[in-house]
Amino acid sequence: MEKGNTGLVAGPDGIMRCFWHGNLPDYLHYHDHEWGRPVADDRRLFEKICLEGFQSGLSWLTILRKRENFREAFAGFDFDKVAAFTDEDVERLLGNAGIIRHRGKIVSTINNAKRAREMVDEFGSLAAWFWKFEPGKEERPEIVDLAHLRANPTTAVSVRISKELKKRGWSFVGPTTVYAFMQAMGLVNDHLEGCVCRKEVEKDRKAFKRPK
Repeated sequence: MEKGNTGLVAGPDGIMRCFWHGNLPDYLHYHDHEWGRPVADDRRLFEKICLEGFQSGLSWLTILRKRENFREAFAGFDFDKVAAFTDEDVERLLGNAGIIRHRGKIVSTINNAKRAREMVDEFGSLAAWFWKFEPGKEERPEIVDLAHLRANPTTAVSVRISKELKKRGWSFVGPTTVYAFMQAMGLVNDHLEGCVCRKEVEKDRKAFKRPK
């Protein structure tokens, strides 16, 4: 049950966590072991921002449960391979019932793979580019309760990243999509106060070697 209006819920083990996983086993595992943990692997970063684009208008749980299908369909989100996809691949993917069959989002993923390659050529890695936007404490919104977390906020930083990506030709990367990406990939720690994972994630973030 929720603890007041703090946005916390007791798990099957009785431990308090952020509410949003709903104690569904696969979602609970994602909350405990992935969400908010800092990531510097380019393929995982590319996968996540593309899947956040596919999520637009849907729930993350829907995408999470199809993630292995997406990985198979998009060559493990190896953006060098995805960048070489053709119109025939688009039609193939539109016939794949295991993913979200949205032509615009599929075409966007192929386009974004090409843009990712360009950024790696320029900056050395996607990680180096994304992590240079890690917000300082003064740039962070106060997310302390259920109402704030439900708002799925944008921030000045997510707006800035979104604008920069769009200038570089990326698509399906609006500020809300970008902020969800920041939350998931550990650029911010939005586990709520009192969640068992908040201190763990903060420890991971302190130990994390920021890419140059």
